[in-house]
This record gives sequence, C-alpha cells and structure tokens, in this order.
Amino acid sequence: ACVDCKERNYITKKNRRNDPDRMELKKFCPRCKSSTLHRETR
Repeated sequence: ACVDCKERNYITKKNRRNDPDRMELKKFCPRCKSSTLHRETR
C-alpha cells in the first residue's frame, strides 16, 4: 500500500521464509501521481 495515501496499487508474491520482514518498494502511485514508497500490508 502507498505510504502517503494508503491506496493498494500492487499485488506481488514473495517467499516468507526468505523475507520475513515487510517488503518496501518505490513504485508509481496513480492516486498521488508520483513515485512513492509502497509498504507490504497483510
């Protein structure tokens, strides 16, 4: 989910055994109209 507007924009798969912590990616948010940090939500 976008850190700024909390919009859920992307769906990805990851291995929880290899990456137990929450994933953070810089992605484009259409609602903010800019590249923002996207943090994993559960």
